[in-house]
Amino acid sequence: MNGTKYANAVGAVRAMENTLLSKSDIEQMINARSKAEISSISASKSGTSKPDDLNDVWAMLMEYAPDCKELEILLYRNDFHNLKAVLKAIISNRDPEHYYISPSNVGLKELTDAINTKDASGLPEYMRKTASEAYELVTRTLDGQLSDSLIDRASLEAMQKSAAHSGSEFMQKYAQLITACADIKTAYRCCLLEKSAQFMENAVCGSPELEKDALIKASLAGTEQLFSHLETTAYSDGAAFLKESAAKFEKWCDDVLMELAESARMLAFGSEPLAAYFIAKEAEIKNLRILSVCKEFGADKETITERMRKLYV
Repeated sequence: MNGTKYANAVGAVRAMENTLLSKSDIEQMINARSKAEISSISASKSGTSKPDDLNDVWAMLMEYAPDCKELEILLYRNDFHNLKAVLKAIISNRDPEHYYISPSNVGLKELTDAINTKDASGLPEYMRKTASEAYELVTRTLDGQLSDSLIDRASLEAMQKSAAHSGSEFMQKYAQLITACADIKTAYRCCLLEKSAQFMENAVCGSPELEKDALIKASLAGTEQLFSHLETTAYSDGAAFLKESAAKFEKWCDDVLMELAESARMLAFGSEPLAAYFIAKEAEIKNLRILSVCKEFGADKETITERMRKLYV
């Protein structure tokens, strides 16, 4: 890749980083007495009344780097979520628009047409086979959970494949981290629910850092064996948090992802700073939502602070 290719885009992102919430901004929000006060602090920093809208962030990135294919990997999870939404909506005779999330690489009409016509050729190559297989599976078995598991695994596989093809070390680490965290959560839930080996084979993806067969084998043996196995991997710290609670593990995953984003922050060129900024904005939006829910249910300041994700600035 030509390292200077996205120089203008990186410059724009550097300017946008000044609008990200800082630790002091979050502290002010935690101490705020009302949602209106929280919104005011957020709007004054971001300069917009919609600080929780990723669509504007994505539009900005695409304006400066419209041909940056590796960035599309950041939206694969949305694409495959929307595939699940369209399948469920069509089967239950509901409007899929209510379940569609954006930004995404694939439009709602494209997905709906592909499922309605049973012709996935108009979809991106990375999800054509999955769309056909998931439709056949859910219409044959009426098992939405099984279909969802297939789609979730396919999403992770597509991320890793595209990241490897991109040649970007950053995107490969991103895809592997997302996959490993998802696999651990899936394995843990399957363990608690005593899911079969066949179900786990369908649901677990596997990655270079977390081998699929070994993870499934450990999960089938019970939670203690699962934790023991994870302690021998690069995710031993995460396993310690998972022992305490799923919520703490979720936070750990988000914080490790932010650490990865920070590694790209000081790069002057390339797509990495663009991806890092998008990840940072996702984390900021998650913090705002957590803060809003905590305030709504009257959580104390200490609890809210503990739940806040690591910041980019």
